[in-house]
Amino acid sequence: MRPGVRIGLDLGSVRIGVAASDPSGSLAVAVETLRRDAGAIDRIAGLLAEREALEVVVGLPRSLSGGDGPAAAAARRWAEDLAARVAPVGVRLVDERLSTTAATRGLRDAGVSSRKARGVVDQMAAAVFLQTALDVERSTGAPPGEAVIPVVGDIS
Repeated sequence: MRPGVRIGLDLGSVRIGVAASDPSGSLAVAVETLRRDAGAIDRIAGLLAEREALEVVVGLPRSLSGGDGPAAAAARRWAEDLAARVAPVGVRLVDERLSTTAATRGLRDAGVSSRKARGVVDQMAAAVFLQTALDVERSTGAPPGEAVIPVVGDIS
């Protein structure tokens, strides 16, 4: 297991849930929810610098069958933009299917009202799939998901 803080990002159309691991890469916890706007990538870059993060794990919203739909394509493009901005910090895409469902269920089971849950469900979903990614790396010895190669400038 590579030591270092990982930041997990759950991309929504309006919000981005943020989670972080401890420096040993053992435990993921919810951190905050950001507005998904023009300044989001800069705020995330600041968070990475503040926490001296090893890498970013971005949730890839695959369909239940495992394929990529329009949301996954959009997440890939956004992750490429992020990778270009935060290099040399690595960015990886990991399958985040059902993480929002698990986070919503966990909050409901903890007695959190659906109204209050709206503000934290995205960060809880990020913590769910970040923890899964950490567990996969710990059990396999390989980084989870797929690396995002930063695209810098126009090649044409």
